[in-house]
Amino acid sequence: MQYWIINILSGFLISGFMSGILIPQVLLIAFRKKLFDEVDERKIHRLPIPRLGGLVFTPIILFVFALLLCFNLWLGYYGILSDLSYNVGVFGAAMCGIILLYLVGIADDLVGVRYRAKFIVQVISGIGLVMSGVWFRNFYGFLGIEGLNEVVGGVLAVVLVVFIINAINMIDGLDGLASGLSAVACLYYGITFWGIHLYSYSLLAFITLGVIVSFFYHNVFGNAEKQKKIFMGDTGSLTIGFILSLLSIKIVTIPASGIVWAYHPLVVAFAPLMIPCLDVIRVFFHRLRTGKNPFMPDNNHIHHKLLLLGLDMRTAMVTLLFASLICSMSNLWISQYIEIHTLLLMNLGLYGGVNMFITYRIKKKKIER
Repeated sequence: MQYWIINILSGFLISGFMSGILIPQVLLIAFRKKLFDEVDERKIHRLPIPRLGGLVFTPIILFVFALLLCFNLWLGYYGILSDLSYNVGVFGAAMCGIILLYLVGIADDLVGVRYRAKFIVQVISGIGLVMSGVWFRNFYGFLGIEGLNEVVGGVLAVVLVVFIINAINMIDGLDGLASGLSAVACLYYGITFWGIHLYSYSLLAFITLGVIVSFFYHNVFGNAEKQKKIFMGDTGSLTIGFILSLLSIKIVTIPASGIVWAYHPLVVAFAPLMIPCLDVIRVFFHRLRTGKNPFMPDNNHIHHKLLLLGLDMRTAMVTLLFASLICSMSNLWISQYIEIHTLLLMNLGLYGGVNMFITYRIKKKKIER
């Protein structure tokens, strides 16, 4: 166990250090080549800001993971190899999916890619995970369902992969929001997988966390006037969303008989993703109700509403990060005492009520003007 502590701490620090070194180089290239995020009426920023921060995510994650594997083998510590041998198919499929989404993200950030093409690549990446064994085998009584066959469980897994990827992508509209929520989720998954002795997944979560933390600094505290600010773009949000979908679904695939589950497995798996997932559901149905294309962007996300309410960008971001942390912990605690359907209704009611209250306050503020 001691070498896993060293590996995980080293992975976090090395990935964070590399990200801190490479992001300023991406900024330099982006400004020299004028590769900026276009300013329009939907965007919050008004200065040219590159959106290629995610360009460093995948190379660093893959490099650090491989580097630690090599170092362990060179030093004669074969524990990491034995752990990975049980999950080599999953990690192989995951790396393929990450690279596919990384390439599509680069193309989208540079020249634009139609959402249908991105959707197809997301589905292919999800199918790869399913073929490696990451699919729903049990719903643990949710919707009255226990065991699932491979076809149904695989289809649901692919749908959820696509859903989570787009949830992270769509919430990326405020400095530090997508990266902050993803960082909270990575920390949560890293600790969770450590607690259930799946150390290679914990390592992946903490390596990803290191990259995100360094990016978060440049995204939130970087000065746009001094050309120090950067966005993650689709290159980052697609790959991070895919990694989070892998980590969340993997938790549900663990046999309950092998773990003393104090909480409902579905709550354990998806608690840290609640805010982006609920927000994308609300926005999706709002667009359908108003006759808009549900896959085209708008300014109706929760962070847009908080800005209209009068909060500044950093306050809105911190508010949502704090809300995500509170929701995750409270759902875990409450899941010990009430049944899953009641908990889901409570979450939907709370989220819907908060959104209705915010909408009411926004309308009232406009009237007062």
